[in-house]
Amino acid sequence: LGFLGPNGSGKTTTIRLLLGLVKPDAGEMRMFGRRIPDDLPEVISDVGALVETPVFFPGFSGRRNLQLLAGVAGLPGARVEEVLELVSLRDRAGDRVRGYSLGMRQRLGIAAALLKKPRLLLLDEPGNGLDPAGIREVRELLRRLGGTGTTVFVSSHLLAEVEQVCDSVAIINRGRLVTGGSVRDVVDSARGSAAEALVRVADLPAAEAVLRSAGLEVRPGGDHLVVAGAGDPARISYLLATSGHYVSELRPLAADLESVFLSLTEGATP
Repeated sequence: LGFLGPNGSGKTTTIRLLLGLVKPDAGEMRMFGRRIPDDLPEVISDVGALVETPVFFPGFSGRRNLQLLAGVAGLPGARVEEVLELVSLRDRAGDRVRGYSLGMRQRLGIAAALLKKPRLLLLDEPGNGLDPAGIREVRELLRRLGGTGTTVFVSSHLLAEVEQVCDSVAIINRGRLVTGGSVRDVVDSARGSAAEALVRVADLPAAEAVLRSAGLEVRPGGDHLVVAGAGDPARISYLLATSGHYVSELRPLAADLESVFLSLTEGATP
């Protein structure tokens, strides 16, 4: 599940509520059918979490930090090596954490969240500070975890990554759910009948006038026009060609998760 929303919309607060780090004023939450926070001790062993920036002992190595956490949880030392391998940190596991980059600390935080082999993994911005290669590694890791039966609840501002990785999505705005469902259904619902097309032509103002006179919706976009309401893009080509304007580019603009997100949260204030 991709959990999305503008800054200040309540994403991190929701995760903190589920983990008992913040007490709710009202309402009810459940994990594994148990009420939270009252029954949190009964289910917390099945939950792994990474909330905001992970904190470790900077003078200890990454491996030593994980060994300490594993010891507290009563986990075997072999599990430390397994999670280091999962997040591609084994080669740097002996280095002190103070020398880690932000991205490496983030991966170490994910490793810590995976120590218990959780059934539910709560991740708050797991791609924070990662370079493109690191983001790809996290993407592949989340896919593997989902494929093995782990439920992954991930808050992220990397919408393209969410669209590639997640099965379902929930978008909140100002603390309220505005839409949710499978990624495909949420994106398809935004297409509707107002499919748009990008049009490039030599004389943009004249082309805009022709299309508007035919009843189409036209939005200037710098070096192109965005046209809605044509139905079949061939109609745009026909209208312009019969008026002496020949397109250099004409292509449908498919809705994606980013465009849906912006349309639902545009102008939102924390």
